[in-house]
Amino acid sequence: MVIYQKTLYFILVLCYNYCRLILLVGGKRGQLEKLEKFIINGGKRLNGSVKISGAKNAAVAIIPAAILAEEPCVLENLPMIDDVSIDLKILKEMGADVKMLNSDTIRIDPRHINDAVVPYEMARSMRASYYFLGTLLSKFNHAKVSMPGGCDLGDRPIDQHLKCFKALGANYTIEHGIVDISAENLVGTQIYFDKVSVGATINAMLAAVKANGLTILENAAKEPHVVDLANFLNSMGADIMGAGTDVIKIRGVKRLGGAHYSIIPDQIEAGTYMVAAAATKGDVTVMGVIPKHLEYITSKLRKIGATVTENDDSIQVIGSDSPYERINIKTMPHPGFPTDMQPQFAAMLTMAKGTSIITEGVFDNRFRYVDELRRMGADISVDGKVAVIEGVSKLTGAPVKAADLRAGAALVIAGLSTLGVTEIEDIKHIERGYEKMVEKLSLLGADIVKRTYPDAEPMRKAL
Repeated sequence: MVIYQKTLYFILVLCYNYCRLILLVGGKRGQLEKLEKFIINGGKRLNGSVKISGAKNAAVAIIPAAILAEEPCVLENLPMIDDVSIDLKILKEMGADVKMLNSDTIRIDPRHINDAVVPYEMARSMRASYYFLGTLLSKFNHAKVSMPGGCDLGDRPIDQHLKCFKALGANYTIEHGIVDISAENLVGTQIYFDKVSVGATINAMLAAVKANGLTILENAAKEPHVVDLANFLNSMGADIMGAGTDVIKIRGVKRLGGAHYSIIPDQIEAGTYMVAAAATKGDVTVMGVIPKHLEYITSKLRKIGATVTENDDSIQVIGSDSPYERINIKTMPHPGFPTDMQPQFAAMLTMAKGTSIITEGVFDNRFRYVDELRRMGADISVDGKVAVIEGVSKLTGAPVKAADLRAGAALVIAGLSTLGVTEIEDIKHIERGYEKMVEKLSLLGADIVKRTYPDAEPMRKAL
């Protein structure tokens, strides 16, 4: 027995030191490198209700906008996701006082921010960091922010953003991955977007809200989170009209005060759970939503054969035991079908009858999830921006990787709706945009867990 214990101890020491050696060679000292996965044992119907969190795309614009206030702001219904955490860390690093009031409510006091430079590593880890360009330019007439990161969905330049800043009177340089922009004064003007851009529309609103005179944005984005930002700014004292249409008028004001504001529910999170309910033949009610924001999802689910019932602030989806009908989808700017929902629908359509066609009209690189679905038995071919899906009778569980946020959601739906075990790596992408996904799915009856490999704690205890 003693010899066995000594042998085990020796093996554990060797393994521990080997891990430390790899760690040191990789330049990461102080902690063992860990791999996090979602493990899904699929084939179970989802049943019950799920509360939808605040909208990610609204939150990552509204949090930087709080910099413009000359008093504290309280934001309710914030989703506790990685992108929001990064935004709040950036504010803290810049000198803001950020206090958590409860699980989804934050108080931001920006009065101690006196630096227009956003920490480089934080900014480059998320796409929405470019909203600090508009807010800091509006606040200090200067901003210095790294080029944004986030999901790799193809070419997503910020030329439309820079065009807006220049039209308002700013000059900029881009060196070593840093956008450095400044202006003596920002002056209202008329701006026409060469193409519909949510990010550029939001940044133009942020920059123009305190500019002298009237700014008119034409061919503006109409997404719900654009409207939500406008409502937040107006609650602070801004003068913005037309948000939700393709012409937005912004009359600059001298001062913006604090605000107490609740962020809209996340229509993409809601849509993801609606599709998951249909894909698993379940019965799920998504709670705390704005049904009008979900019309594009509702109509497609009804078309394939699911039952969808709308209430004042909830939607019930009941899946069909019969195979779903084929459909065609083309993504477009709002109010068209959103690009952020096409991977989830693709996962469900892999098991529909006949041939479904998805045409991507927004991003260049949105079909990277296709190879992973093929690992699970899907029959999908891609030609440029068109994916052709031939329905199969079933998928099988497999080890897969999330290429981006919505691709990860698609793999979760595929794993839930088929028999066998699916292991999803690179879940950091999923956790950027979905709050407590494992907990919410588990409450609906899914067999899903998050695991970390290697688990070093038992080893440390043994040593």
